[in-house]
Amino acid sequence: MAATAATSMQMAASRPSILSARKIVKADATVQVTAAGAKLASSNYVSSTINSRRNITTTAVKFQRTVTKAMAESSEGNVRSCLAIDLKGKRAFIAGIADDNGYGWAIAKSLAAAGAEILVGTWVPALNIFETSLRRGKFDESRVLPDGSLMQITKVYPLDAVFDNPDDVPEDIKTNKRYAGSSKWTVQEVAESVKEDFGSIDILVHSLANGPEVSKPLLETSRKGYLAAISASSYSFVSLLKHFAPIMNPGGATVSLTYIASERIIPGYGGGMSSAKAALESDTQVLAFEAGRKHGIRVNTISAGPLGSRAAKAIGFIDTMIEYSFKNAPIQKELSAEEVGNAAAFLASPLASAITGATIYVDNGLNAMGVGVDSPVFENLNIPKAGQ
Repeated sequence: MAATAATSMQMAASRPSILSARKIVKADATVQVTAAGAKLASSNYVSSTINSRRNITTTAVKFQRTVTKAMAESSEGNVRSCLAIDLKGKRAFIAGIADDNGYGWAIAKSLAAAGAEILVGTWVPALNIFETSLRRGKFDESRVLPDGSLMQITKVYPLDAVFDNPDDVPEDIKTNKRYAGSSKWTVQEVAESVKEDFGSIDILVHSLANGPEVSKPLLETSRKGYLAAISASSYSFVSLLKHFAPIMNPGGATVSLTYIASERIIPGYGGGMSSAKAALESDTQVLAFEAGRKHGIRVNTISAGPLGSRAAKAIGFIDTMIEYSFKNAPIQKELSAEEVGNAAAFLASPLASAITGATIYVDNGLNAMGVGVDSPVFENLNIPKAGQ
């Protein structure tokens, strides 16, 4: 479920409905964000009156408009511009961290650097190794935050997001020695445990993917393998949001990880994983509407470029994809996990308060390319390279 192929080889624009008004009676909105705490002081009220030509009815519609001003005082008392991500007082649950090498870990670090409290859900068979490594300091070097402190993980929960509740768990899993010693690890039970321990959360991160047949072409993928990829990599997000949304505070945010194979052909990324990522992106839009209306929660996904993590090694050609991205992306550099983590922190913050239902590309722009410029077809073109 967790630490396997697709998590780190992550390579939509929504059309907002437009409500036009014949008359805008009043529009006045200001929001001040201070570096000290991103405190919001807003007075926003927009009313518009739509008059029917037949004068049958008059409808008043209220909108909210936010104008963000970022201000911070220097030691001399002068105002200088500053716009910081401040997640102090927020609590995040990151599902899918099993080591210190993938995007999930990087997202946790960025959220922690912004001040959020970190809770982690780790795949049950990997739980003991992860907790032991954490306790013995094996992750200390990669826990270092920008201010020199170490990222603190408040609690680690066993989690297998393939199962919604105890009734879904088959007997062979219940008796599997890799699950021995752990309890309450289905999605429903973990959400209940988090509620019991902390009451609520503000941020939910889905960093889960598994395609047991990822190395097989789609034409050779079995029904079982295909459905397993969908279950672990996309429906797991639906299940997590279903069970965690009731304990998420209004204004909360969720972030998941997808890959460009959802919309483009990536040979070698098989086993139904491309279908799973396409489903995840589609679900992101639908859930943005449903969770937004019902719970006031924002739902976004990051389409990340290739990363040479331990999990991605299972695909078998991740190094080749990293090299391809370097040679062909508009920004010619290797993508870092930190860049994806920072994008997630932004999406989880009030700075992204109007962004939901979106697929955000963090891949050095590779998604914009229609061809690979390293092809011999273009060898006679004077295509600039980094540093030239």
